[in-house]
Amino acid sequence: MYLSDKKTIMFITGAFISHSCWDAWIVFFENKGYKTVAPPWPYKNASAEILRREHPESKIATVSLENLLDYYIEIIEKLPEKPILIGHSYGGLLMQLLMEKELVYAGVCINSFPPKNGMTLSFSFYNAILKPLGFLTSSKKTYLMSFKDWQQYFTNKMSFEEQKDTYEKLIIPESKILIRNIFSGSAKINFKKKHNPLLFLSSTADHFTPSSIQYSNFKKYHNLHSITCFKEFENQNHYALGQQNWEDIALYIADWFEKIT
Repeated sequence: MYLSDKKTIMFITGAFISHSCWDAWIVFFENKGYKTVAPPWPYKNASAEILRREHPESKIATVSLENLLDYYIEIIEKLPEKPILIGHSYGGLLMQLLMEKELVYAGVCINSFPPKNGMTLSFSFYNAILKPLGFLTSSKKTYLMSFKDWQQYFTNKMSFEEQKDTYEKLIIPESKILIRNIFSGSAKINFKKKHNPLLFLSSTADHFTPSSIQYSNFKKYHNLHSITCFKEFENQNHYALGQQNWEDIALYIADWFEKIT
């Protein structure tokens, strides 16, 4: 594929963190000739430090899964052609739902949240989302992940200094409604429907959405006329985007793009 033929990549951020998590990825893929965009979620177009000051009264608390889908659909429809989507964590679930709406040229899920009908019995995942669900707290107030949980569920296997630095740069308030919506009908996938090329990436050291969740999600797709792929990376955590050796993941994705285009 010539550089002039390269498509637009849209990076879809996950819950709890700033869209600036994609900064290095934008440079990586633009150096390979792709056009890129990494839109912030509604009410999140500010630094993590500023957004944390608004907790727990932030407008972020009002955002739902349907809101996010409408938001991304509007952005995609303004592009000249269907983009490639790379989604991390909750962004992986969003990518799958947008793929089902036939808005995506190709898609990549990195350590993705499972859809409603793709849930598995993973104690790690349910334990990790228990606090963000906040069933005994007001949905009108945002949830803010603690540093301890950031260490345990996102940045295990990273040094304390790396954990602290990424927490301060990335962690932002989140909508409890949004997290609760993963159990709603809006989060269901028709696994038998034909779809464009789809790649699931998992991390063996992911304490939030373990490899078993990614593999189960991958295996549920049953359309024989569609490309669905799976790859597991050793010793990577949930926040694989900024962990050491993240370039190996990005390079694998870039090579996969070349094979399917």
